[in-house]
Amino acid sequence: MTTGADLEKLAALRLAAAEVPDPEIPVLTIADLGILRDVRFAADGLPEVVLTPTYSGCPATEAIRQDVLTQTRSVDARVRVVIELAPAWTTDWITDDGKAKLRDYGIAPPRPTRTGPVPVRLGSRPAVRDAARTDPARCPRCDSADTELISQFGSTPCKSLRRCRGCAEPFDEFKSL
Repeated sequence: MTTGADLEKLAALRLAAAEVPDPEIPVLTIADLGILRDVRFAADGLPEVVLTPTYSGCPATEAIRQDVLTQTRSVDARVRVVIELAPAWTTDWITDDGKAKLRDYGIAPPRPTRTGPVPVRLGSRPAVRDAARTDPARCPRCDSADTELISQFGSTPCKSLRRCRGCAEPFDEFKSL
């Protein structure tokens, strides 16, 4: 049976963990990113913080785990951090506040992920093209929707590089997953 003190402890652990910044995009917290999935008591009664990394090979996962331990051990020294890969993280888990922080930082937030069938192309494909997207990435500087994909690969694996045709500035876009 969960007591009031237990619920208070879980809430305090969640608040502490939620303050941990993302090491790659420090304006975001792990709560903004949606990778802070749960704070609970395990079957053995010990508290645990559950994280789902943005992707299974994310190099920041261990740094985030250590930062969460450091931040939450002041609440309970016995806390554990558990990494769960299922369900897989999606950019839809980024909070609206997180998307606004990305935009303010100069990174276009991810667009909603697709639902339904995904078009598949066989044979050769153009070098850089994202014409299948009907919802344009908006420039975080001038808010223009007239943008183009320069490269699928940006400054981190979660970002692509785009250019605004309106203000001519390049910018990162957080990839939609």
